[in-house]
Amino acid sequence: MRIIFVRHGEPNYTLDCLTEEGKAQAQRASERLAGEGISEIYSSPCGRARETAEYTARMLNLPVTVLEYMHEISWGGEDTTYDGHPWTLGDLMLQQGFDFYREDWRTHPYFAHNMALDYQKKIAGEIDGFLREQGYIHEERRYLCQTGEEKTIALFSHGGSGACALAHLLQLPFPYVCSAMPYDYTSLIILNFPVRKGKWVFPRIELYNDTAHIRQTNRNPAIQQVSQNILDENT
Repeated sequence: MRIIFVRHGEPNYTLDCLTEEGKAQAQRASERLAGEGISEIYSSPCGRARETAEYTARMLNLPVTVLEYMHEISWGGEDTTYDGHPWTLGDLMLQQGFDFYREDWRTHPYFAHNMALDYQKKIAGEIDGFLREQGYIHEERRYLCQTGEEKTIALFSHGGSGACALAHLLQLPFPYVCSAMPYDYTSLIILNFPVRKGKWVFPRIELYNDTAHIRQTNRNPAIQQVSQNILDENT
């Protein structure tokens, strides 16, 4: 089974919709996705993600199923640094030498009281439920395949909720994924879950941050940015 994660196109965040450039990106993404053999389409409930998904849905004549828990996350909270912005904080943790292998990022002052942690926990649990419906049971660091069906599904979401899902599925620290593995508007990320019924399997990264379809223009893709003044203060 393949899951194609697609970030929404360039948005108007105030109106929660796509800009004209975002619409062009969504159209090009739909053309790119047309040959992937997608049989199911899922989307965040947010307008910018659903609007992006609709371009592919129309191209493939498929319905869009909304996953409420994949709406964009919030961050911040009591005593959080830099408004709790996960991408900035993840970058700072790397700069400051935080050992993600030996220490728990969830207890770090940047995230211990950051509502982003609550969103990450919720999405992790929900995405496990989603995989269970697809025939994959998550136990510790492995997945028991209970299906013999091969298929490709597309999931349209956001920089934050997508990072939460990817971090959980790949067993990586969420702040590390935010900082070291950002992705652009309408970029494609493909995880491949082997179909071996009755066997333990592990997701494989087939593709990450593919933006060939929007690099045809002179406009550079935009990944999630950290605050440059914060970076300057810490270099």
